[in-house]
Amino acid sequence: MANYLDKLSAIHERFLYVEESLGNPEVVGDMERFAALNREYKELKTLVDVYFEYKNILGNIENARETLSDPDPDMREMAKEELEALQSQLTEIEEKIKYLLIPKDPEDSKDVVFEIRSGTGGDEASLFAGDLYRMYTRYFSKQGWRAETILATEGTVGGFSKIVLEVSGNDVYGSMKFESGAHRVQRIPDTESKGRVHTSAATVAVIPKFEEKEINIRPEELKIDVFRASGAGGQHVNRTESAVRITHLPTGLVQECQDGRSQIQNREIAMQRLYQKIVEQERERSQSEFAAQRKSLVGSGDRSEKIRTYNYPQNRVTDHRLEGDTKNFNLDKIMEGELDELLDALRLAEYATKLVETEE
Repeated sequence: MANYLDKLSAIHERFLYVEESLGNPEVVGDMERFAALNREYKELKTLVDVYFEYKNILGNIENARETLSDPDPDMREMAKEELEALQSQLTEIEEKIKYLLIPKDPEDSKDVVFEIRSGTGGDEASLFAGDLYRMYTRYFSKQGWRAETILATEGTVGGFSKIVLEVSGNDVYGSMKFESGAHRVQRIPDTESKGRVHTSAATVAVIPKFEEKEINIRPEELKIDVFRASGAGGQHVNRTESAVRITHLPTGLVQECQDGRSQIQNREIAMQRLYQKIVEQERERSQSEFAAQRKSLVGSGDRSEKIRTYNYPQNRVTDHRLEGDTKNFNLDKIMEGELDELLDALRLAEYATKLVETEE
């Protein structure tokens, strides 16, 4: 108990400091700092509310225990019943505190670049990629998020061979990070005359967006080349030097983009990809030992990893990272963008994994 109280008390002190800082004219005049402190204030407020609730329960337990020695038998019986109820409340709130004290991934609050590509399966894979696009955009809309299409390459019979979106809103990456990987579909294609079930796939990549200020990259560390894009695209592709290649000289990492319609757009996309590669490199360096010892329950997000199967004949979606009855979901609901139950199950699995890690 004392351990939780000490941690929550320190958080309360930080909360009071942040609260006071938000009223400081110098902070109010610095929009970037004000926004950062305001986000921290909202996060700390949840813990502070729990802190006061926790202290209240502990105080009531102490009072009930003192009443157990009351000479009046009715008072002792009431105290006993109250103590049982309070112990149950204490267990619940301590579980909540455990969850809230687990270090949050700082990337969870970020907006994302959301990419869907058709995989194995030809035209049927493109159609499935289109189905995934509709499923996700319905979910984005229900969350009140904004989704802007950066690039869309349609399949020959419909759907998409590739579509890239920028999705912005509250905690987008924290909600969607579990979607990276290979999504497999089993169904009878419209073009199948003999009614045989085919298996196709599409891949999803969810990349958190980074701001330049978050990564210490100096302009002199970048070598930027422009060149004419190649491939389909007509006169625009052949005549315009819109493709961009960026080399980060200290690491030797190279990223290029020719998907966008302009050099500016391609530069932004290439920079986002470069940021992500640099962050991944740093993360791998600092967590290599940990990564070798434990594989996260929700997967690495590698595109070769089949994270989920959409089985149309059985009207079932199976997430292969989950276990038992929790891994199967109604396909009709999922395809309508009702992903809350599935994503909640993945978040719970991540929470259980992190809880074990923090207790070791």
